[in-house]
Amino acid sequence: MEKITVIGAGAWGTALAQMLAAAGRKTQIWAREEAVVAAINKEHANPLYLPDVPLHVALHATDDLAEAAQSELILLVTPAQFLRPVTAELARYVAPGVPAVICAKGIEKDSYALLSEVLSETLPEAPRAVLSGPTFAIEVARGLPTAVTLACTDEALGGRIVETVGQAHFRPYWTDDVIGAQIGGAVKNVLAIACGIVEGRALGDNARAALMTRGLAEMIRYGVMRGGRAETLMGLSGLGDLALTCNSEQSRNMSLGIELGEGRRIEDIMAERRSVAEGAHTVSAIADHVSPMDFEMPICTAMDGVLNYMADIDATIRGLLERPYRPETD
Repeated sequence: MEKITVIGAGAWGTALAQMLAAAGRKTQIWAREEAVVAAINKEHANPLYLPDVPLHVALHATDDLAEAAQSELILLVTPAQFLRPVTAELARYVAPGVPAVICAKGIEKDSYALLSEVLSETLPEAPRAVLSGPTFAIEVARGLPTAVTLACTDEALGGRIVETVGQAHFRPYWTDDVIGAQIGGAVKNVLAIACGIVEGRALGDNARAALMTRGLAEMIRYGVMRGGRAETLMGLSGLGDLALTCNSEQSRNMSLGIELGEGRRIEDIMAERRSVAEGAHTVSAIADHVSPMDFEMPICTAMDGVLNYMADIDATIRGLLERPYRPETD
């Protein structure tokens, strides 16, 4: 597949488009903002979302979805909560059978749907895949070594996509577990905000390690409940992404948590940001989904209280620490 379209010109979409254009693929990127399109086409840069990275001269940007749909492979990199309206519009133009790869991470808030489930409704004739894993956009754009999960139930199609996007410095590993690959990328964003709060409150490295490990247990339980496999969540799209996102202030989600932990209000933090911290949206979808069930996700539920119901952070931390002792396997 030589003609590729990236839908979404935020940092991650721009990084993927830059990587593919530099590899010689005929690559175009769709952006909603005219200023972003003009900057990519005229200045070969995206100063709004990926500053200080010169873009390949062959990378073409457009704000026309009809033009963007003319492709052999489509990478969907819009924020998770906007995937439905964007792909519903894209469906008017894309040819049946053109594969669509979900590169966003999250769960739809009101429906609790995974993004592959959204796509099955909006682009039902598009073969689907998921690209996920430990990826900071700036490092991918600069050609630094990265490994990811490429999930696709069709092994032959998955192999074609791997050969299309894979490079020496960007290594995709195939799995057929589309559900597990999505759960890891969604839940780790919530846990990264929690780890940021630990950092902002100066609770120490022991606390962060404990939170990551118990958070991984929640991620695996939730993933298996939704039909994914535990081994997928122990791989790049689960544990790998969790380790990256919970250990670096480059993470939008962790940096949000740090500011919360330092005492800032979430409304003030969000008002200053152009990019989306997906965990702030995903947390309510997870908490609302499991609340009617006899299904415990104490860290995610606690984060929903902090982010959406103004729960006191110190009281929330005490509540987690005072939970009854239990076997580690629970």
